[in-house]
Amino acid sequence: MSSLPFANDRIAVVSITRHGIALAGRIARALPGAQLFAPAKFRDIAEAAAPGMAACYEGKTADQIPGLFKAFDAIVAVVSLGAMVRLIAPHLGDKESDPGVVALDEAGRFAIPMLSGHLGGANALAGAVAEAIGAQAVLTTASDARQTLAVDLLGRELGWRFEASKAVIVKTSAAVVNDEPVAVVQETGSADWWCGHANGRSGALPGNIQVVDRIDAIDPHRHGAVLWITHRHTGELPAALYAAIADRLVVYRPAPGAAE
Repeated sequence: MSSLPFANDRIAVVSITRHGIALAGRIARALPGAQLFAPAKFRDIAEAAAPGMAACYEGKTADQIPGLFKAFDAIVAVVSLGAMVRLIAPHLGDKESDPGVVALDEAGRFAIPMLSGHLGGANALAGAVAEAIGAQAVLTTASDARQTLAVDLLGRELGWRFEASKAVIVKTSAAVVNDEPVAVVQETGSADWWCGHANGRSGALPGNIQVVDRIDAIDPHRHGAVLWITHRHTGELPAALYAAIADRLVVYRPAPGAAE
């Protein structure tokens, strides 16, 4: 199964119908450590579907959502997409804190990331679940649909951390998916950031993305995004260069001592 940005014991698998629980059990078993949540009236079915992994609750499913949001990093729901929208809507915060949520149909045909696809890991989880049960992951984020770079995921599997405001992430992400010229300036870190990309990338690097090894090699007025992989600080840049690119500069920090 594909690697995930969280441990399996941080994943809740939820279903509320007899047939849905059978599928949820398959998913939970494919994610050892995950926990299956189902209504108490289906306790026997849940325990048979996922022995030792079932947690059954009394009352409304809606009443379980706040606790699931707080206790888990991801939720896989064998529940209709519309029903899940209504269940989670009152509890949405922001993309930095909301769990990744994936919805599946009872037939197990489609795995749909519906919340926190990138930072929350729902896209990666949908891919992993689809791989495990023979479903189709339905990825609607532009970078995944077009198999291009996701600015907020670059280097995550390699332990990199990025520095940029939300406004800059939005602007640079738009530049990537709208085929504007994008400079990736790599001064340090592993060169395997494309093949090892979160969600998987197997094709060639898109033509609008240029990789260079020196930040002074870029044309500051040409590039819609500058993605700088470095151990240096922005204060080391020439003042004119920094002023020209500050509103579209994302800095990535590989861990000190990481493999180059």
